[in-house]
Amino acid sequence: MSAAEGPLVVGVDSSTQSTKVLVVDAATGQVVASGQAPHTVSSGDGRESDPREWWDSLCAALHQCGEAAHEAAAVSIAGQQHGLVTLDAQGVPVRPALLWNDVRSAPQAHRLVEELGGPKAWAERTGSVPGASFTVTKWAWLAEHEPEAARSTAAVRLPHDYLTQHLTGEGTTDRGDASGTGWWASTTEAYDEEILAHVGLDPALLPRVVRPGEVAGTVRDSRDLPFSKGTLVAPGTGDNAAAALGLGLRPGTPVLSLGTSGTVYAVSRHRSADPSGTVAGFADARGAWLPLACTLNCTLAVDRVAALLGLDREAVEPGTSVTLLPYLDGERTPNLPNASGLLHGLRHDTTAGQLLQAAYDGAVHALLGALDLVLDQDADRTTPLLLIGGGARGTAWQQTVRRLSGRPVQIPEARELVALGAAAQAAGLLTGEDPAAVARRWRTADGPVLEAVERDETTLNRISGVLSDAAPLLERGTRTP
Repeated sequence: MSAAEGPLVVGVDSSTQSTKVLVVDAATGQVVASGQAPHTVSSGDGRESDPREWWDSLCAALHQCGEAAHEAAAVSIAGQQHGLVTLDAQGVPVRPALLWNDVRSAPQAHRLVEELGGPKAWAERTGSVPGASFTVTKWAWLAEHEPEAARSTAAVRLPHDYLTQHLTGEGTTDRGDASGTGWWASTTEAYDEEILAHVGLDPALLPRVVRPGEVAGTVRDSRDLPFSKGTLVAPGTGDNAAAALGLGLRPGTPVLSLGTSGTVYAVSRHRSADPSGTVAGFADARGAWLPLACTLNCTLAVDRVAALLGLDREAVEPGTSVTLLPYLDGERTPNLPNASGLLHGLRHDTTAGQLLQAAYDGAVHALLGALDLVLDQDADRTTPLLLIGGGARGTAWQQTVRRLSGRPVQIPEARELVALGAAAQAAGLLTGEDPAAVARRWRTADGPVLEAVERDETTLNRISGVLSDAAPLLERGTRTP
């Protein structure tokens, strides 16, 4: 292990597919050790994971870090948003967690929006119009379809809450992750008791919301962990809020994240309330706001199309009028939870490479369409888009975003930004700094900038036209009642 200039901190990214751990020098941002371990997600109509796998993966990843993890003075956990974790009185999961991309609660989402005043009322109250991804809809689904599991639940947690509680023994969350539940009111920054009563969820089952910069607790005794007893535990947060910390985002700088899901967001000083539901008015982990638009289908969907065509993911070809909407798992933006993929404009001379490029275009289209809604009106539209996530290193992704956005695109060299953001939050506990300022000191956003090219309005308009014409078919979907 390299000699560290300052204290060591641990940042954790517990994502959909795996848990990643970084041990970071708080003074320099140097990663001195890392570890990673996978976990399982169910297939079929539901998307579920056993939370105990997350803990096992965290322990395995920490042990890969060796002595460095034992020397850490503070730790913070970032996790996938929205997931519903239900625990019994002994803290054991009642059932597998319902993940963010489980869309079975779409009927409950529609019903909740209508029963509590409609989209505008929800947006004004919570900052967001809940869709099937939101935790409140998953609890409503559980209460309706598995009432015995709901009755057996003694505590409700989000994924990052579950892991933090394992470290500290205390039930805590933070404002960033809480803002994605649908039962945290952005107007009051507190749990909304009327919404909770409507879905039959006792507020006593929810974790305490820890303030930014507050210590959530300390590591308790555990033979599973390489930490020293008493290591400080930061509040943690959701993955997108952690990535914003990891980039040291200032207000107005847009981020496009290409992962299993695709997201576009920016830090804002203003609370967002979009009644269309396109933009979720999330809180960030610092006391500001993080308006965000998300799609369910991004890198995984495009890779699936490439596999079906027998192509490498980079084997795209230009020059086509074919449109492919890769809504393989339903879609959140646009809000089409029952949709499936749609192909239009196929000709005899259409090549496999052109079909693959159409999949990239379809995946990026919805995110860019939401960009203007995410950014404040006074935001500088010439600021480079920060491109992050697993897809950001791919040439086809870079060039598609560049061509369809018409903006310069910057690719930060730092990797694992969610874990780095968590590490910056942990470092802030030790130094008293704003975690975003810590990340800026670490220069995490530095990277090459691709110059702007002329925006491809023809492709954007063609995709928008197909989406509009096919909306009734996509809304009807392919699922059986």
